[in-house]
Formats: sequence, structure tokens, C-alpha cells
Amino acid sequence: MNAQDSQGPQGPQGPQGPQGSQGPQTGRGPQAAQDRQSTRAQRAQQSAQDTAARLRAIGDELAERFYERADAVRTLVVTLLAGQHSLVLGPPGTAKSEMARELTGRIEGAAYWEILLSKFTAPTRMFGPIDVAALARGEYRQVYDGRATRAHVAFIDEIFKCSTAALNETLGYLNERIYHPENGGAPIRCPLIGAITASNELPDREDAAAIYDRLLVRIEVGYLEDPANFAALVRSAAVRPTAPERTTVELAALQHAVAEGVPSVAVPDAIVDAVCTLRAALRRRELVASDRRWRQAVTLLQASAYLDGRPAVAESDLSVLTHVLWNSPAERPTVEREVLQLVNPDAREALDLADTIEELDTQLDAMAGQSREALSEWVIKKAHHRLATAGRRLAELRAEAAGAGRSTAAIDRVTGRQRAVRARVLTEALGVDASAVGPHL
Repeated sequence: MNAQDSQGPQGPQGPQGPQGSQGPQTGRGPQAAQDRQSTRAQRAQQSAQDTAARLRAIGDELAERFYERADAVRTLVVTLLAGQHSLVLGPPGTAKSEMARELTGRIEGAAYWEILLSKFTAPTRMFGPIDVAALARGEYRQVYDGRATRAHVAFIDEIFKCSTAALNETLGYLNERIYHPENGGAPIRCPLIGAITASNELPDREDAAAIYDRLLVRIEVGYLEDPANFAALVRSAAVRPTAPERTTVELAALQHAVAEGVPSVAVPDAIVDAVCTLRAALRRRELVASDRRWRQAVTLLQASAYLDGRPAVAESDLSVLTHVLWNSPAERPTVEREVLQLVNPDAREALDLADTIEELDTQLDAMAGQSREALSEWVIKKAHHRLATAGRRLAELRAEAAGAGRSTAAIDRVTGRQRAVRARVLTEALGVDASAVGPHL
């Protein structure tokens, strides 16, 4: 018997039996559809995890490069993921522009636009100059390439110096992602994901305050506090820079995360209750945020959870609200205390220790110009013991929080402040070289 005989006649009927017989239908039916749906879901989840991991790596690389900016960098990444706008507020020379450029430069394929505003900046310079060649032919057109109208990410420096002429268009651009052409044509949809803005000061004009209100996230930065970090900064100026690690994320991946990934993060009832509790606590302190700001803040909570690779918002994500719910910098410490006490039961004691640390820092300022003997006596009698005690207790609080699976972000921030003040005491009061401070902390 040959091979054909052993297999039986195939003929035009094929291997699945006589014509008209259904036989097993691979790739069809409810189970197959379920399998395909499951495969797509797994791929989407893997893609989301990869995007989040890349964004975390970008944040880590920038935090290593920019001293004392880890919280600022993470908040900027979360704000972009939420599709919102941020304000970096601080004095000149605090790396606001460089930090924003470095972050936005990590988005491969994105159109980037930046501008330094002044009271003379015309709307056409921002959104599209007049096409002179077309004007010579009697046509009124604008050139949009390379301008805000084509940008996926933007950096706007000195945002509150926006001219009165450009104000309304800037508000429309930030709020609705649209631009109204000069010739009165149909509004242009702009692909903007989010804008990072910067300023050395708060707005002093009522019309500029409208822009301030639209910047959901407000991040304060200052000059370096830790003398060891300042010494490292100075040392880096004398060393030939090496090419740093440079993780990037694709534009399409970021857009998908903003449009699909972040909104799919669950917001449990416990988080809703916590937000309501926080709102009531702030109202008792006469700190009132608009309903719109609270609603937009929910997306930030979802973005924070997405960045950490979690499917639902957790209490630790509420810490991002410390950059959302204040209107003036003087209100920020109160907001921070209320938020952190809600986020972490360890935070109350950590914040009390922070008050002690700040008190010592203020005392050191008041002793400027006094003799080394007077400063040394102050260190021996007051500062050394209180700072050392605070450092030990913060370490214990961190271990307890980590062991219970709670966020250590608040404790880490206070610990960083304790180290900075201790370093100040060592360098300014005891005369220890800044480059030798590290081992003593």
C-alpha cells in the first residue's frame, strides 16, 4: 500500500471530510475570539508596562543629573502622562529650562517647540508667521511648521510675560488645544500633549493670572541646599562630561498612554473618600480649590499609578496633590502637611521633625557673622543632638513604613532636608570642607 492509499482519498473534499461537513474550525467560534481578545489584552498590558518602565528610567536618569530635583522630575513626567500643563517656579539659574528641555527631548518623534515670552511677543511669532511669498501673490496665509500649532510638547519660558495681544490665543491653546488663524478661518486643532512652563515669579497682572489658573501643576525649585550637592555641582564644571544614559520613549507610546492607558487606571472608592476628606481639611484651613482643579487632579492620580505600573490609584499617589492645591507658595507647606498626613500615618511625626529641622536652619541663619566659638557652642549644646536624633528617628520611620508597604516619599524628603541642614551646620558652623561632608552625614 502506497502513502496515498494509507492516508485515504483526499480528492477535492480535502482532509476535513466530505463536502458540506463543518469539521473543526480553527480560529473561529467564541473560544477563539476569547483567545484573540486575551492575547490583545496581554500585548496592551505589556506595552503599557514597557512605556511606564521607560518613563521611570527617564525620570531616574534626570534625577541623577539634576541634584535635588527627583520630586520635580517625577511630577513633570506625571503631568505629561496626564495630558496637563505644569509651571516650574523659581529664581534664575535653577535649571528650570535645562530640565524641561532634557525631559521633552526624550520623546522620540515628537515635534518640540519652545519660546521665551516678553510683553512684545506677537501671536504670529508663537503660532505661525505670515507667509510673505504668499502675501506677494495676494494670498494671506500663515506658516505653521515649527510653531506651537504643530508641537506635541512645548516649553514656554517666562509664561507670565505673555503679551496682552497673545493672551487669548495662549489660553485657547492651553485649554482647548486650538488656534484661531489671523484670517478668521476655522480653528486649527493642535496636537499638544502638554506644556511645561517656567517663571521666576508669580503673575503681577490680572490678565496673566488667568494663565496661572490653567496650569494645573505648580512646582517650586530653589538653589541647592545640600553643600555636598553644591560641591559636586562645582566639581562637575571642571570635569569633561561623559555621555549619560539616555532612555527614550516613542511619541506613539506616550500618546497611547495619555489617551488610553492612564484613563483606564481604576480609582477605588477609598481614594474618592480620601480626596473628599482632604478637601474638607483644606477648607477648614481656608484653602479652597475650584471644582475644575479637583476634577483634573484625578487624572494626575491615575497618571501617578500608571507610572508606577499599578492598575489602580493608591493612597501614595495622593502626594502629587502637594503641587496642585495651593495658590501661593506661602500656602504650600499647609497643603503638603494635610496631604502627607492623609497619605501616610508616619508622615505626621516626620513633618514634626521637619519643623525642628527648619527651626535649627533658621537659628543658623540668625547666627551669621558670629565667632567660630559661639557657633561651635551652639552646635554642641543644641544642633548636633537634635539633628542626630531626628536622623535616627527618620531612619526608624522609614523602616517601619517600608516594612508595612507604605510610601516613604514624605520621610525621604524630610531626611533629605535633615541631611542638607546637617551639612550646613558642619560647613558653616564647624568649618568642615564641603567636599568632605559626605562621610559625616
